[in-house]
Amino acid sequence: MKIEEKSETKKPSRRRADKIKSFRCKNLIAVIEDPQNPRNIGTVIRNVNALGVEKVYVVDPRGVLADDWQELREEPKLAKLSVSAVKWTFVKRFGSTEECLEHLEKNRFVSIVTSPHVKGKTNVFLDEGDYAEHAKLAVWFGNETRGISDLAIERSAMCVCIPMFGMVESLNLGTSSGIVLYEVAKQRRQYQSKYRLRDRRGARPELLPTVVAPDE
Repeated sequence: MKIEEKSETKKPSRRRADKIKSFRCKNLIAVIEDPQNPRNIGTVIRNVNALGVEKVYVVDPRGVLADDWQELREEPKLAKLSVSAVKWTFVKRFGSTEECLEHLEKNRFVSIVTSPHVKGKTNVFLDEGDYAEHAKLAVWFGNETRGISDLAIERSAMCVCIPMFGMVESLNLGTSSGIVLYEVAKQRRQYQSKYRLRDRRGARPELLPTVVAPDE
């Protein structure tokens, strides 16, 4: 009886996982570089899961996180901070920015960074960027105090800036990651809705839905 009850409790989450599977943005990774506050790591993981981003990479030179994903999924504090999203999100830890960049570049990912405009780089406001241009994309978010590193900027394809209109021209990591990843994921889902292949090839005869229908 206990086994049957346990099986029954899993069904709603499994049904949800099956329902959202086609809406996930494959080959889209959010990278957090040397975050100071563990709470922000949990918030970003929650944003990533909610917005359909495939993975989270964390550059963690201080060794705050475990190396093994299964250990991360079972970490009570991280589960609480992410509202259990870490159980449904792939998270990988790197010891340095260089290590993370090498891994991404080896797997043909293009990096973009969230940063104020940088001289000599391609700079765009968030709503001006084309985030479906590259088949594999990594979106970097910098340290809460220092921002993104020079190394990450140097190896990135462009710098993305959120337009701001207040006296305070800054947002915390959790808020900025949610805003940026929403726009990036939205564009990539719209592309997937229209085309099966890169470079606008393989047009679909009928557009795929870009939002998950509410449960009845």
